Amino acid sequence: MISKIISNNLNLWYAEKQALKDISLEIAEKKITALIGPSGCGKSTFIRCLNRMNDLVTNIRIEGQVLYDDTDIYGKDVDVVELRKRIGMVFQKPNPFPMSIYDNIAYGPRIHGQKNVGKIVERSLKDAALWEEVSERLDQPALGLSGGQQQRLCIARTLAMKPDVILFDEPCSALDPISTGKIESLMESLKDNYTQVIVTHNMQQAARISDFTAFFLLGELIEVGETKRIFEIPKMKSTEDYITGRFG
Repeated sequence: MISKIISNNLNLWYAEKQALKDISLEIAEKKITALIGPSGCGKSTFIRCLNRMNDLVTNIRIEGQVLYDDTDIYGKDVDVVELRKRIGMVFQKPNPFPMSIYDNIAYGPRIHGQKNVGKIVERSLKDAALWEEVSERLDQPALGLSGGQQQRLCIARTLAMKPDVILFDEPCSALDPISTGKIESLMESLKDNYTQVIVTHNMQQAARISDFTAFFLLGELIEVGETKRIFEIPKMKSTEDYITGRFG
């Protein structure tokens, strides 16, 4: 396994509350890693550490190391804007900008001074499996799309920046089964070119689409391994209890 991101003894406090406790985890390159566990166990907090989104939270303290392509992202010389360009994020609820479909995708490339924006928009929408549905109405408001289309638009907006890694924070929790299936198929199609991490409460989703699964509980990483092994032969009783629905 080739690792794209490595977390070494990562600890995080919100004021006096410790949310992450010595998290050491390797994220495999061009694979899908699912993070599972009960609400409040630290999954979303952890992935927000991977592109330093927690920097925006007040009264927070982080110790440990996160290596991205052998560079410590918490080093003094790291350009956080460039980091977030390379490690994109898709959130739980679709959050398209209040502008046209085209301008949503073009926004990032434009502010970074990229050329051939039209080609970037088309490529990104095709990669997000949305082009055929919106190609005739690119000038229409993005907020007029359905929830599932808005989420794929947000994925296309992330792809427009050509990231190495995409972080998904429960991207299907607000979607119907058909839209969820489209997002899952999209994630599968992106595996050849992108490293992906998904936070999910849906055990079936984790089992269907991920290559590796990490189980979090009370801010600790309890167990990690290939998804098939985690779901069929978990080593820890708490992992088995959570997967089988005995708690959580």
